[in-house]
Amino acid sequence: MTAAVLLSTSDWQGRRDAHVARVRRWTDPVRERRSTGTRHPVLDFLFTYYSHRPSRLRRWHPGPGVVLADAREYLRWPAYRAVPGGVELGPLPAERLATVRFVRSLLSASAGRTPWLGCFGLHEWAMVYRSEDVRHADWPLRLGPAGTDQVVESMPIRCTHFDAFRFFTPPARPLNVVQPTRSDQVALEQPGCLHAGMDLYKWAYKLDPYVSSDLVADCFELAHDIRVLDMCASPYDLGALGYDPVRVETAAGRAEYARRQASFVERAAPLRTRLIELCEVLEVG
Repeated sequence: MTAAVLLSTSDWQGRRDAHVARVRRWTDPVRERRSTGTRHPVLDFLFTYYSHRPSRLRRWHPGPGVVLADAREYLRWPAYRAVPGGVELGPLPAERLATVRFVRSLLSASAGRTPWLGCFGLHEWAMVYRSEDVRHADWPLRLGPAGTDQVVESMPIRCTHFDAFRFFTPPARPLNVVQPTRSDQVALEQPGCLHAGMDLYKWAYKLDPYVSSDLVADCFELAHDIRVLDMCASPYDLGALGYDPVRVETAAGRAEYARRQASFVERAAPLRTRLIELCEVLEVG
């Protein structure tokens, strides 16, 4: 077993403070919006669809194999225990092992597949296809309802992610080249999918506090940047918020989307590997 790393009081407090400063650039704006009842169609998703509260994102944890000197304040959380020299995470509770195994199997399967870069973000278009119930009703559709429907009908829909597909409108679902279900998530998920990249943040915080907050923040930052592309390529006109559209209804727009999608595949790969390695450590105990 690898010996635990001992962090001095000044060291771990410095890391904690740096983490808080890093994530406040995301958590402070959402707290301000909530205080005024303001909604943001792009960034609120990171705190509504994903259930990790801003206060939890700000909280710093060192991850396994680290002893914090003079850190009795961490004993208020049951995951921690006192050890010679300070405080560290205790063993993973048995009831959380199933989650760890699922995350490892899902991410390992996805990591072993070739990225699929031909979806062009049409999942957001399929969510409003032939429907009067628009998810972001405060924001107009760039091409209007008829133009949006025409885009959906003009190209194949290639969504492999169940948690995007389940929001398709009923007329859009048969147009998808695959019919994802929750039960075949491990069999279908692939690293080119923007939602799979964003979900690395979900799988990271699902392991909280048995995951370093640095890794959680890295995954959140990736999810933030992917979400921007996700909505720039959507049918909504978000120019008033400063988001230039990626016009996937054109050949140039599809090429731009695929290029940026590929860059996210590269950024996500080492984070996926770090999560897989963490799961392996937690499984061993």
